[in-house]
Amino acid sequence: MARLTADVSLAALARYDAVIDVRSPGEFAEDHLPGAINLPVLDDAQRAEVGTLYVQTSKFLARRLGAALVARNIAAHLEGALSDRDGSLQPLVYCWRGGQRSTAMTTVMDQVGWPVTRLEGGYQTWRRTVAAALHDLETAPPLKLVLLDGLTGSGKTEVLARLADHGVQSLDLEGLAAHRGSLFGRTEAEQPSQKLFESRLYAALSALDLSRPVVVEAEASRIGRLTVPPALWAAMKAAPALRLSAPFEARVERVLRDYQAATDDAAVRDALLARMPSHHSRERIAQWRALSQAGDLRALATALMREHYDPAYRRASAGSRDLGEIVMDGDVDRAAEAISASLSRWERA
Repeated sequence: MARLTADVSLAALARYDAVIDVRSPGEFAEDHLPGAINLPVLDDAQRAEVGTLYVQTSKFLARRLGAALVARNIAAHLEGALSDRDGSLQPLVYCWRGGQRSTAMTTVMDQVGWPVTRLEGGYQTWRRTVAAALHDLETAPPLKLVLLDGLTGSGKTEVLARLADHGVQSLDLEGLAAHRGSLFGRTEAEQPSQKLFESRLYAALSALDLSRPVVVEAEASRIGRLTVPPALWAAMKAAPALRLSAPFEARVERVLRDYQAATDDAAVRDALLARMPSHHSRERIAQWRALSQAGDLRALATALMREHYDPAYRRASAGSRDLGEIVMDGDVDRAAEAISASLSRWERA
């Protein structure tokens, strides 16, 4: 008989050989447990068909059709994705609420002989755990954050990626959100849904020692179309900051390199510039668009940094608690080592 569990801690999930999500591909794409694979017992079209039949015609006919479809789909998984798994496989299976779909899969897997466990409450158990940690300020875990701040192009993302090599914990919000956090910050990867972003964020936080400092890049409350959850945003607003500085020309060079994928397309550039905040005059935006249309990206980057990004940064960072300045001279490891030393002094203070 399949076992039941409601433990969705990362340590508990790591004990299973596979975490199997039997919901439809659409449900899976919106959000899923870390490391889960999708073996749907009903695809999106089948789920809609059964649901429509259930509501509009007959509950009995819907269940009969659903059972037939589920049986065929489970058989296909046994002959496909699960065909090379031996009897030692120990899977965790879940659906939306831990009901019929996961029960069907675990019943068959149990009969095959696999020691299978079903997640009680299904995906909703995971979602409640994530929401409590990231949205409820009273139940959220305490976060000892330090912001890595600095003007656009100072190399914050590059330095953040090297901190682990120097014994410093970090949280890469832009990486989790698949966005560089500015107007031209889109990446080749599609941004996840808000729920999937929060699942990734919760998993990343769960892997850290929260009694020690965690460095996070200073961000706005929105990264692309995603929103930083309330508990994390409250901790970020209260966090002290280390400032990363670099010469202006070096910053321009870094912007031209790092944002190339988002700025190669003239039509995309023009559409983004047309969405500039309304506090900029029409004349100034027209000048930027003219530089873009002429293909003078260096002049465009220089103008945007002087007239848009740098003033916006200075407004946003005014009044933040400053732990000092780290000079970025091109040596990323030297900057990361300086951050490590600054954090050690801060913890001892």
